[in-house]
Amino acid sequence: MDDQSLLRYSRQIMLPQVDLDGQERLLASRVLIIGQGGLGAPVSLYLAAAGVGALVISDPDTVDLSNLQRQIIHHTQDIDRVKTESAAEKMRQVNPEVEIVSIPRALHDKELSAAVSQADAVVDCSDNFETRFAVNRACFAQRVPLVSGAVIRMEGQVAVFNPRKADSPCYECLYKPGTEVTETCSENGVLAPLPGVIGSIQATETLKLLLDLPTLTGELLLMDGLTMEWRKLKLPRDPDCPVCSQPGML
Repeated sequence: MDDQSLLRYSRQIMLPQVDLDGQERLLASRVLIIGQGGLGAPVSLYLAAAGVGALVISDPDTVDLSNLQRQIIHHTQDIDRVKTESAAEKMRQVNPEVEIVSIPRALHDKELSAAVSQADAVVDCSDNFETRFAVNRACFAQRVPLVSGAVIRMEGQVAVFNPRKADSPCYECLYKPGTEVTETCSENGVLAPLPGVIGSIQATETLKLLLDLPTLTGELLLMDGLTMEWRKLKLPRDPDCPVCSQPGML
């Protein structure tokens, strides 16, 4: 790192859990972020600011006026722009040293698998269960850690699923296809800052994964924004899970 980079990341390098070696590790890392909405906005901005070397962002949508209440990476002048283009522009403004790879579409099958295999960590900021299940399966197939977040109304949750840990559960240990509740923010609403809170925790957990620090693996963090109560629940692996309890995953 040159003097400018040392100054940029100085407050982070001061942390004994990071230090110069940790910052170099972040700069050499690659993270895939699925979704550039309410959760993806803070995740992308903070990981760029923290100096994660390469950030791959995927989202098929364009910016809508109704997004601006909570998706703080997009501004009024970005309405009708492709979300990944809008987001990439803001990320480069925050930190031009970071490589941003913009994918203006949803990732499926082989393309999803390839993108996951190239990442050191994946952050799921999507808003639908179909994507969450697909990303989870790709991460466990490729043995890449996954940071999952979700928000609805005034509630939020974060979990880390790490196939590199022998006892780690996966997303399908928490939700089963066909039994999940299909509620969305567009149908039920969400308080503006809540995705920022949950997304910031996702960004924190991602940095901790990259730095090999303790994470929420095996736990589910729940937030009630109305009462400001937090709960942390143990999330054991389901011995019958078709994704993470197969012989090849142990």
